Amino acid sequence: MRLSVLDQAPITKGNTAADALKKAEELAIVADELGYQRLWMAEHHGTNGYASSAPEVTAAHLAAKTKNIRIGTGGVMMMHYSPLKLAEVFKTLSALSPGRIDFGVGRAPGGDTNAMYALSEGRQPMLDNMYEKFDTALKLINDEVPEDRLYSKTIATPAQIALPEAWLLGSSGSSALKAARMGVGYSFAQFFMGGMTKDIFDHYKTNFQPSAFMEKPEINVAYLVTTAETKEEAEFEALPQDIARLWLTQGRMGQLLTPEEAQDYPLTEMDRMAIKENRKLHLVGEAKEIATFLQEEQAHYGFDEAMICSIPHSQEKRLDVYRLLAKELF
Repeated sequence: MRLSVLDQAPITKGNTAADALKKAEELAIVADELGYQRLWMAEHHGTNGYASSAPEVTAAHLAAKTKNIRIGTGGVMMMHYSPLKLAEVFKTLSALSPGRIDFGVGRAPGGDTNAMYALSEGRQPMLDNMYEKFDTALKLINDEVPEDRLYSKTIATPAQIALPEAWLLGSSGSSALKAARMGVGYSFAQFFMGGMTKDIFDHYKTNFQPSAFMEKPEINVAYLVTTAETKEEAEFEALPQDIARLWLTQGRMGQLLTPEEAQDYPLTEMDRMAIKENRKLHLVGEAKEIATFLQEEQAHYGFDEAMICSIPHSQEKRLDVYRLLAKELF
């Protein structure tokens, strides 16, 4: 099975944002050495929980620090940027690291309403033109003239570079057909809302039209995973993330607790039931157990690779997740 990494540059308690970005670099180097397929940086705004607000900048740094692994964004949030700017950024990245860059885009804001309006300088954000914007950016990257008159009288530089792979992110299946018709990869965020079905992926494959960015359909699925040498250790490391998701459903935000703090956190019976339900979106257990589950999921749903997001408090424990899964699946 192909494995990849989704990194949000989490700022765990006791660490700074600068620490989180340095740890992203360390994770990229380890993943490269282990043979992971790709590493994507997420985009988050207006939070003290994640340091990945400029994934394209971090991607440039990580590409320079690694040798073989593909580096990209999972994803850059299109609503905040001009198609021309998107094209120029990813053409530059691909010129510097040819054959290793992924242009992964999402349609969400990546932050709350305050951040969204600040990024648009107070203007009403355009929310209903995401697919058109993506199409325009793809044409500019491929040195084509877009249909949109605003972008048809300029070029995106640097020109004539190796094309990045292009990917469209989704979490509900609604974007699968668009990804297929544009000839780009489809990345499904299973850890976000769940809802993955075989029909979504079959629909994408059936309607896929080859493009300059991708010759055949490619699907990856992003999972939130906490694994360790023992089930007990995995449970210990996973609880802070379970509590953070519980907070999110309650409209609260905060830095991840340490595992020790999580053990002492007062949970009601209703909280425990909610955490148990949320475990459908958070895979916790021994590495062999998780590896078997991922293989069964791949066999049933027919995706090409699993993208692993993992947020233990300790960096060493986080790196161990990727080491243990590589040992089981490579």
